[in-house]
Parts: sequence; structure tokens; C-alpha cells
Amino acid sequence: MVALRIMDVKGFMAKLLMESGTVFDTFLLSEAVITTYNTFTIDGHIHSEFYASDDDIEGNHDGISDGEVMSTWKAMKPICFDLIKGKRTPLNFKFVFCLSPENVEKFLTQAGLSEAFRSENINGLVLNIKYDGSALTCISATSLNLFTLDKSLEHAWDDMIRRFFSQNAIAFEES
Repeated sequence: MVALRIMDVKGFMAKLLMESGTVFDTFLLSEAVITTYNTFTIDGHIHSEFYASDDDIEGNHDGISDGEVMSTWKAMKPICFDLIKGKRTPLNFKFVFCLSPENVEKFLTQAGLSEAFRSENINGLVLNIKYDGSALTCISATSLNLFTLDKSLEHAWDDMIRRFFSQNAIAFEES
């Protein structure tokens, strides 16, 4: 786990919420909590029973690919943007992003961890984004469905988040 304090909150928010900002679009949204004049809570898990068929899901919910159980940030971003936009800054918010199953596979291969970890043993490679009214912090996390003392996955995920932020010109300070 690594905690990164974002140096340019306004720039980060543009990359996160604006239509032109696609930096986070492929992440899956597990949860969003936004406090403005009310507290709005969004559970990003898809209720497939709402849709008549798998084709209906893909046709009516942009950003869902086969096998995903959560909506992509791309699909949920406009809703969250509508809740946040305005003259006043939100009192606070929290977004919990997960790496998609396809990207977990890619990550394991790129990090050289596909021998040590199988994707079905990973519940989530998570990025928590929290704003408390003054500071914006991003915290990485890993969730496994097995016990291991091996921290190589956690360290590789932390490094990946640092690289991801650097590649996308997101200035941060480790706290």
C-alpha cells in the first residue's frame, strides 16, 4: 500500500472528471461516495438481472465488456461529474477503482508475477481516491482470496501506480 498526496488537485480533477480526460476510463468503479448538498453513494456493481440479455447490457451501458461485474469509470464519470460540478467544491468524495480482469492479466505478465500469482486469486488491484475538503490522496491496495506472506504483488502494484501517475503527468508526494 502506498499513499500519494496529489499536488495539483484542479489538474487531477480535470483528468478524472472531464470528458476530455480519459486517464482513468478503463478502471472499474467499485464505489463512489460524493458529499455536496447531500451524500450520494454509488455501488458500481452491475445488476445484470436489470437487463434482458447480455447483448442488452453491452448495447445500453457503454463501457462494459464481457465478464465485468462493475461499470467502467468511463460509463460512470458523467454521473459523478454531474454530482460534483458547480460553484462550490464538494465537502468530500471517495472513489474506489479496480483494475479490470483483462488488465490484471496484463499487469501480472508485465510485472513477471504470472508464475507466483494467478488472476483468479486476486479479488482486486485497487486505487482509492479520497478528497477530504482540502487534500486529495490516492491509496493503492491489493485484495487476495488466499493467504500469502509474499508482498511482491503489492510492491509491483504500488510501483505501477507511481509509474501510471508519472506517465500521465500527475504530480504527487508520498505521505
